[in-house]
Amino acid sequence: MGAMQKILVVDDEMKIARLVKDYLSEAGFDVTLASTGPAAVASARSERPDLVVLDLGLPGMDGYDVTRAIRGGGSAIPIIMLTARSEETDRIVGLELGADDYVVKPFSPRELVARVKAVLRRAGGEVATETIRAGGLLISLPHRTVESGGQRIELTTSEFELLRVLVSSPGRVFTRGQLLDSIRGVSFESYERAIDAHIKNLRKKIEPDPRHPIHVLTVYGVGYKFNDA
Repeated sequence: MGAMQKILVVDDEMKIARLVKDYLSEAGFDVTLASTGPAAVASARSERPDLVVLDLGLPGMDGYDVTRAIRGGGSAIPIIMLTARSEETDRIVGLELGADDYVVKPFSPRELVARVKAVLRRAGGEVATETIRAGGLLISLPHRTVESGGQRIELTTSEFELLRVLVSSPGRVFTRGQLLDSIRGVSFESYERAIDAHIKNLRKKIEPDPRHPIHVLTVYGVGYKFNDA
């Protein structure tokens, strides 16, 4: 057995935070709690957890700010947002900032544990020996790294999975539903706009001009495909 995976749970409602901690601890994770944005950012940098469960509705420095701070520091650590908001826009903003998944309150603690395990499975990846060259990119599946012109490109777990699926079949058109299934690894309500948010972030990182993509192309009315040009 390897070392226990560390989870940072960030929520100012201690009742919820402790409930989540109990369920994750029971599932075999080492859990740290934080109740404010600044404490969360400090803990993410010092503790280097394997995943962050982050409440969007923190007072003061909210979950969006925390996500910006973590991603702005170059960390691709998986982030699952907790949100009491039912507004689709809030989720899209969180995903565009680089979160990997979201759970809407009130939620089932068991569902959250399943999501955490699924995101960590994706982050760990299956054992693969392949290195893919596509569109000027060097994609190492075992190391889960992407390089362009010798420069490392930092992708989140979801962005890497999306790219991996698209480059596995250049020219094939994937629907949003197919892409969602491929990066989720756990069954839940179909939320296809999430794919658009991840695609937007992926383009910012791998396209010479994200506004006029040449690699990850939109097939209007259907989905996306990878152009290996």
